[in-house]
Amino acid sequence: MIFLIGIDFNLPLKNPVLLFSLLLFIILFAPILLNKLRIPHLIGLIIAGALIGPNGFNLIARDMSIILFGTVGLQYIMFLAGLEIDLAEFKKNSGKSLVFGLLTFSIPMTIGTLAGYYILEFSLPTSVLLASMFASHTLIAYPIISKLGVAKNRAVNVTVGGTMITDTLALLVLAVIAGMQVGEINQEFWMRLGISVIVFGLVVMLIFPIIGRWFFKRFDDNISQYIFVLAMVFLGCTLAELAGIEAIIGAFLAGLALNRLIPHTSPLMNRIEFVGNALFIPFFLIGVGMLIDYKAFIKDWNTLQVAGIMTACAIVGKYIPAWITQKIFGYSRDERRLIFGLSNAQAAATLAAVLVGFNIIIGYDSVPQYDEVHLKSNKLTTEDNSQLLFQNLEKGEIPKIGSEALMQNLPADGTYKLTDKTEMVFVQGKLSDIKMPNRLLNENVLNGTILMILITCTIASFVAQKGAYNLALMEDDEESDSDGESIESDERILIPMKNIETVEELIQLAVTMKSKKNKTGLFALNIISNNIATTSQESKAKKIVDKAAVVASATDNKLNMLMRYDLNILNGISGVVKEQKISDIILGQTESLGSSESLYGPLTDGVLNKCNTTTFIYKSTQPIATIKRYLVVIPERAEREIGFPFWLLKIWNLGKNTGSKIIFYASETTLNLIKDVHSKHPVDADFNIFADWEDFLILSRNLNKDDAFVVIMSRKPNLSYNTTMQNIPGYMNKYFNKNNVILIYPLQTGIEGSTRIDLKNPGALDTFTENLERLDDVRKLIGKLFKKK
Repeated sequence: MIFLIGIDFNLPLKNPVLLFSLLLFIILFAPILLNKLRIPHLIGLIIAGALIGPNGFNLIARDMSIILFGTVGLQYIMFLAGLEIDLAEFKKNSGKSLVFGLLTFSIPMTIGTLAGYYILEFSLPTSVLLASMFASHTLIAYPIISKLGVAKNRAVNVTVGGTMITDTLALLVLAVIAGMQVGEINQEFWMRLGISVIVFGLVVMLIFPIIGRWFFKRFDDNISQYIFVLAMVFLGCTLAELAGIEAIIGAFLAGLALNRLIPHTSPLMNRIEFVGNALFIPFFLIGVGMLIDYKAFIKDWNTLQVAGIMTACAIVGKYIPAWITQKIFGYSRDERRLIFGLSNAQAAATLAAVLVGFNIIIGYDSVPQYDEVHLKSNKLTTEDNSQLLFQNLEKGEIPKIGSEALMQNLPADGTYKLTDKTEMVFVQGKLSDIKMPNRLLNENVLNGTILMILITCTIASFVAQKGAYNLALMEDDEESDSDGESIESDERILIPMKNIETVEELIQLAVTMKSKKNKTGLFALNIISNNIATTSQESKAKKIVDKAAVVASATDNKLNMLMRYDLNILNGISGVVKEQKISDIILGQTESLGSSESLYGPLTDGVLNKCNTTTFIYKSTQPIATIKRYLVVIPERAEREIGFPFWLLKIWNLGKNTGSKIIFYASETTLNLIKDVHSKHPVDADFNIFADWEDFLILSRNLNKDDAFVVIMSRKPNLSYNTTMQNIPGYMNKYFNKNNVILIYPLQTGIEGSTRIDLKNPGALDTFTENLERLDDVRKLIGKLFKKK
């Protein structure tokens, strides 16, 4: 066994390679084993931390490396909650979040204060601080809900918003109680806290988006973008602590501030979620498990009694607000489970409160002996890292009045404070007094808190998983009950490519607009002319589609790579549209718009005339993630075109996934139909009546530099066509050349290949035209499409 000679197996393990290997195997196998038992993997990681920690088998010490990664994991959970939240729903449910936040703060505060004062017989300040631990909560179960795809549920939005409110109030109580104990509560304290919190909030919510938009416009390197996001998160945490509030509030607000800049379908979002869920969050859960000391519950009945009362208060105090919220707002039982599961887990703010309370010393009691430790090496360590040597004590004995000790080889003399704040007074080498600290929250509460964390995290994980699983199944059942084939299987988006520089933006647009569950319906196409086919041309084409595949895979989407030999590019595209039953085409516009002979150039004009698809002509000047608003101009009678529901769904997905605001300009009839959709599927949107296309250029006054301009076009001579449309490409080139532009040609009749249209297929809708005069048919189809999006 010569190869083992260089490894130190003494416990706790110190070899960094061995340590990291052990942690990775725990993170790997805990979910695999527990998923078979239908147990949330979060519980497995906490239990694993208890087993390998200093109070278990002592395999790994809870040192600075574990604390560092665990701290990152905790902030990551709060950051993801802010980043993934649906801002439109969040704004819509802000009143409900306030109601829930106040309920889930006030009810546990009341229950906890009464239990602490009358049952545990603590002082009033101690009881209030104890209650603040029950009022706060940590979104431990959020990764489970996110993984099951229900993170955008209204109950989740309300709970996440309420979390920020109750945690802020609970931590404010902590700051006030701590300040009272050291005599800092005065008018200056309140002014300083109020001003610092307001300044902190304004900096994060107003300055962070400006910095983020500037960075993302100028740097497109994947690694740099991720490091930038992580740096901004912890800058927010630092600013929060400087303002006098907990770092988790800073992480959550940083997520809200960057929400619109990181589309939910982007490669950057995928990397953020991957790194957090694979590494940082598991480290946090393992670190929480390491705090569990089962021995404390065996040696002292008071600890178990305190832990039992604390756990009961935490569970009841969080269940009642969840139940009341369900009844007030008419939520389902499973949505109540989500609320309770997310709000019941105690961890971050609870640990902060108990540690602050434990470290606040309100006095000292003299005791005859030091019972906190049995000496293993006849030494005790002081706060300044010096050593008190009790040379006459045998191993296992404890220091008591009269024990002799040396300090730096001389008889100890004076008062020495130990690392646990105990004071020992020596006179000429002999221990004359032992002063044990009387803490605001005693050791029973500290140990009881750890047990409460374990139990509440376990219950929260099981309840949240059950609620999320049922809601996910319900959504799937609703989709399977709809008539016809799934929209996702019919949505097939073709992206012809000839320029490697535009690949990333075209793929990003396609990924952002497509339906959520469509993971295999993207097609990248490069046409090689038969007349000039060479090895270099083939190599260039392969390089382009390979890059497209890499970009798509970074968003967890499979890209179908197509290389086709044909007489010309137009024939190649139209052939692929028919062969692959393409429903949408995205064309990157590189030719000059509005030339004298054609609108867009021979290729794009040919695609519009030959291919009966929803066609997007896209000109990009800045990344999609940095767009603040989409101005969408819609012609009259657009709702009577057969392709109306399909391009509208794409615009909706664009707003939903980027968080950008959509401003619609259309006739009153069209806007009323869109408002019907908005009432059931809210996004951040405004509606403006606009019908005078002859005065089209007046819209340029409303366009800012970070806006995108979307125009719904029509082929001549269909229902929604007007003569101004022939000038639009020239306008785009002259007046809107500094903005992102998307020109959309919907599915229409009279185009080559239109005979295959039916209600079930976005690329096939002919039978629908017979009833086009009745807008109820449009509403019915829109309802079906949006239900499945």
